[in-house]
Amino acid sequence: MRFGGDRDIDFLLDEIREEVRDTRQLTGRSVLDDRVMDALREVPRHDFVPDELRYSAYANHPLPIGHGQTISQPYIVALMSDLIRPRPDQVVLEIGTGSGYQAAILSKLVKQVYSMEIVEQLAIEAKERLRRLGYDNVEVRVGDGWLGWPQHAPYDAILVAAAATGIPPALIEQLRPGGILVIPIGAQHAAQDLVVVSKSGSGRIEETSVLPVAFVPLTGTSDDLMDQP
Repeated sequence: MRFGGDRDIDFLLDEIREEVRDTRQLTGRSVLDDRVMDALREVPRHDFVPDELRYSAYANHPLPIGHGQTISQPYIVALMSDLIRPRPDQVVLEIGTGSGYQAAILSKLVKQVYSMEIVEQLAIEAKERLRRLGYDNVEVRVGDGWLGWPQHAPYDAILVAAAATGIPPALIEQLRPGGILVIPIGAQHAAQDLVVVSKSGSGRIEETSVLPVAFVPLTGTSDDLMDQP
């Protein structure tokens, strides 16, 4: 069976556009950047889902990818990608590689993507998948997203694809002045908000809640990190 034909992708993009319009009062966006929508058209989502779920690859909802993790709803992938205001010269950190789909989308929008995944098997599979599909500006490593990836900091933007109970201080530290962090905040099976964190040139932090979301939890270092200087 052939997946990812123009008809499938056009239908998905139309659903995303409709959801963007429906949520514009929350997000402040009635349309998304053309570059983001082009990236969603170009990246074959069916290559990032389990074989047995390929028939659902272009439905606008999340799908399980094993190890208690999911590939995010395409609308959310598109929105989060748009919220970081991607530019071709940027270096971006992603927390929560999963199957690699969000990283592949970002690779079309920015210069370099560094992506972290705490589940070793998922990281190994995503790294191989991204290499095989030719996304050569994405580097994947196994690691604790609470701690970020300081070796390549500062980042122009950071995108977190799992819900944290608070904003990890390490990610704020690793964000470039003028940069943007997009992160779901809230506990699993409880209210979560997608939050945009802006860091001014002087280092001042401003948080804006965008809309309710539902993500798997950000696992790794405990929230005790939040209390450390």
